[in-house]
Amino acid sequence: MYIRIGEQDFDIKEEYQFLSKADQPGAVVTFSGLVRPHGEHGALLAMELECYPGMAEASIAAIISEAEQQWPLKVVRVIHRIGRLQPGDNIVFVGVSASHRAAAFAAAEFIMDYLKTRAPFWKKEITADGEYWVEQKQKDEQAAGRWQAV
Repeated sequence: MYIRIGEQDFDIKEEYQFLSKADQPGAVVTFSGLVRPHGEHGALLAMELECYPGMAEASIAAIISEAEQQWPLKVVRVIHRIGRLQPGDNIVFVGVSASHRAAAFAAAEFIMDYLKTRAPFWKKEITADGEYWVEQKQKDEQAAGRWQAV
């Protein structure tokens, strides 16, 4: 399990190469999220992300542990950026390796769904008209809720 929270960007190719070489996987699934160019209040100039690092790391570790209990995973890497980011910048990376694709796909989606709802990150959209805190979306709660039946 690897978790990194910070301002530093990440290289998707390097992350994939690590996952594909570690512990002889049969499948690697990655997800990378980008800062969108538009938010709820119009075109974004930037987005600011904040968290309590120790609390966020513990929350992410618990999410990964849950995924490891549900699926036979080999390696999991989660990177979440904080600070001021521009549209198009990398914001989050979830990478999972497993022996089989079904476990890798499911675990990556599970981790991302719970990152959106359980990890204590706060996002502020910065537009030409002002700054706005982003509220949690009901669709994210619904996506995470489907894993309760798994």
